[in-house]
Amino acid sequence: MSSYSRTSAHKTSRTSGLAIAGLVCGIVGLLFLPIILGPLAVIFGAVALRQTGSAMAKWGIGLGVVDIVLMIVMFAVAAHNGGSFTWNIG
Repeated sequence: MSSYSRTSAHKTSRTSGLAIAGLVCGIVGLLFLPIILGPLAVIFGAVALRQTGSAMAKWGIGLGVVDIVLMIVMFAVAAHNGGSFTWNIG
């Protein structure tokens, strides 16, 4: 008779708390404080990627890079407009 083990048949992937923190920092950084949350998302995502290799860590790094690029664009627009940056809707 053969027996089957549940542990060998099913692997569980565990998501790191740092990967979640990186993803949250990246998402919130799109709206608020990209100068702080962008680099934090990259750092948290890189550490989590090294530990677990999860896709959530990769998304955190990607969103952190987008936050940093957004910050650079906002600084360039502010410098071009004499130091001010305003949103006009409508």
